[in-house]
Amino acid sequence: MVVVPLRTLRARGGTFPGPAGLPAAARLVIDDPPDGWAGRVLASGRALLLVDGLDEVPPDDRDEARDWLAQLLERYPDVRCVATVRPLAVAPDWLRSQDFEELRLLPMRNEDIRSFVGAWHRAARLDGDDHEHLTELEQDLTHRFTQNTALRDLARTPLLCAVICALHRRRQGFLPETRWKLYRSALDMLLGNRDKRRKIDAPEGITMDVEEQIQLLQRIAVWLVREGQSEFSRDQALRQLARALSGMERVRAQGPPEAILTHLLNRSGLLQERTDDTYQFAHRTFQDFLASKELVEDDHLNELLGHAAEEQWQDVILLAAGHCGRRELPLLVTGLLDAGLAEAKGSLARTQLHVLAALCEQHATWLDGSVRERVRRHTADLFPPHGFEHVPVLARLETAALALLPAPGSVPEDTDTLFQVTRLINAVGGAEAVPYAREWVEAYPSTGPDFARGWSQYPAEPYAREVLTRIDPRSTVLPVATTTQLASLRHTPALVFVELLGPFTDTDLGSFAQAVRPRLVRLAFNSVLTDLSFLNACGDRLTVLSIKECPRIATLGPLVGLSALTDLLLDAQELPHHALEPLGSLSSLRSLTLTSMSADRLGDLPTHPLVTSLTLQLNRPFEMAGLDAWKGLTSLKLHNESPTTGLSRALSTSPGLSDLELSAPALHQLLAGEPLPHITGLGFESLHGSELDAIVRTFPSLTSLRIRLGPNPPHPLDLAPLRALPGCRVTVNGAHSEIVGDEGVDVTL
Repeated sequence: MVVVPLRTLRARGGTFPGPAGLPAAARLVIDDPPDGWAGRVLASGRALLLVDGLDEVPPDDRDEARDWLAQLLERYPDVRCVATVRPLAVAPDWLRSQDFEELRLLPMRNEDIRSFVGAWHRAARLDGDDHEHLTELEQDLTHRFTQNTALRDLARTPLLCAVICALHRRRQGFLPETRWKLYRSALDMLLGNRDKRRKIDAPEGITMDVEEQIQLLQRIAVWLVREGQSEFSRDQALRQLARALSGMERVRAQGPPEAILTHLLNRSGLLQERTDDTYQFAHRTFQDFLASKELVEDDHLNELLGHAAEEQWQDVILLAAGHCGRRELPLLVTGLLDAGLAEAKGSLARTQLHVLAALCEQHATWLDGSVRERVRRHTADLFPPHGFEHVPVLARLETAALALLPAPGSVPEDTDTLFQVTRLINAVGGAEAVPYAREWVEAYPSTGPDFARGWSQYPAEPYAREVLTRIDPRSTVLPVATTTQLASLRHTPALVFVELLGPFTDTDLGSFAQAVRPRLVRLAFNSVLTDLSFLNACGDRLTVLSIKECPRIATLGPLVGLSALTDLLLDAQELPHHALEPLGSLSSLRSLTLTSMSADRLGDLPTHPLVTSLTLQLNRPFEMAGLDAWKGLTSLKLHNESPTTGLSRALSTSPGLSDLELSAPALHQLLAGEPLPHITGLGFESLHGSELDAIVRTFPSLTSLRIRLGPNPPHPLDLAPLRALPGCRVTVNGAHSEIVGDEGVDVTL
């Protein structure tokens, strides 16, 4: 792989390199290569050429850069090449004649951010000798991204993620303590001397300092906020810039609004193209930050307060507090409190406005003591939460919310208030919330499942040690999604039910099985696991196993050693039907669920004489012949959208089968067939409930009938036909506006 940084080449006064000059241009740390080596590698097709920064070449040289690249690729057509360029720096399809395919960067996912942070710090270690300190910084920043949603969302683009990494390193691990200061620091880094540090000298022929760029950008930002938009066209931006440039003589002298806009789009790092002639800020927070600055500078506090009840304005107001001086901030905070008091007590609107006032107060450098006291008094009145919808709003207070919770033991059991408090502690999360979670789960054991589900909100090991060990393992399914959580299970050896969610490797899960021996395991969403042998350590204890979306598992042989396994739920989409053969040898199996099978016939599956309950979720036509070979079967659940064949005959030859649960297509198929007097229990899905006459004819011996109605039934559900089934207990679930004809029918809603 050869990386050619064009901006560095031009800054050093170099020319575009020929094949022999590529190793030096890429600054490869190698001995002098033999004559012709680079050409031979390029000709072989084994080279990956990365050309970075075509937009950072001065405009007058860009056509020369394109011609250089075109000639290189024409000479070596088998070379794979990736070139980076900002969209507006060159014409559309600028490299299309060289058969380049144009791709755009998507927002980074959480795992992408983790990978980027690791790669950034590995690169930093190449340029310095403080390896140990950089490792500590990497671990700290990774943890911060895990715990801080706002920080993580800001890092969705590689540029902004790199800015945060650099800020974190420059400040020795201490990021700015408030959102406002973080965004201001990021702006200074993006708009400051970034190009100069990279030796890029006015590639658009325009130079602006930080404040000049901010003044222009904030005019676009405030227009977007006022219009309730997040995207703008070139013409809309030009109109806002023209107004701003009328008072910016130095910038105006460098070019018309069109040139200034192109410079901002290409060089600021804050604007990005969405589609042709549609642009947006790289992150909505920068739009709100700059808009709030414009509103405060232009003395529009009343406009801010007038929009305080509108959700899309609340971040603008919060960021405006950071721009306010000693005169403006008390007016803003008092205005928010008064607006909240105008709303009903206990209403969500009051909670939102008073939380907003509290957030403005939290980070104020100076605020009159009487105003602070008033804010804190009204904030305390919001606790405990007045409803579940209040919880995410109160969680914005972060750790300050924890100190306002009622004392553990003071809230009645089995009330909404108790579970609202539980969810609020989880929503705040982090290390500071661990003692609160411990105290509340000790005071209220019934909150254990909620606190188990909230594990991902806390540092894994302290939470496992302090909280999970105090939860009744018999009533809790514990989700495990990271290797750190997996390693922390050593603190919970009594674990009974566990969900393993995500790409754990065979090695990861081997250590898991040594730490705990659960009775229920759910494996899901694992694209790397190939071997189920780790489960053998749980062989005499594991009774329930679910496997979903684990496509690389090729064999079920290790399951044969699970002597206690009674229930298996298996997503068989990636397994050929012959790979299911080991299922017939599971000595204790009683309940089997198979989804998305590749088999077309029940006869292709291994039979099991001891299985009493069989569930098939089918996504293709399926032949049911062979059901009679399942000698122990008493219950069949069939969920299918595609047709099944031979179902009525298969059921008629299975006299031991007594209970059915069917989707609508399978039920309607049976209603056209012969009666099945040995069926005593039936559950089915219905759109309208009009099948009851036919059900009584087809299933004359029913003692249990379970009806699930679809949404918006067209007419009342008439149960009168069921009077012909004396002793049948009827359960109706789902939407139904009215039930009629239920006299003499044992019905439960």
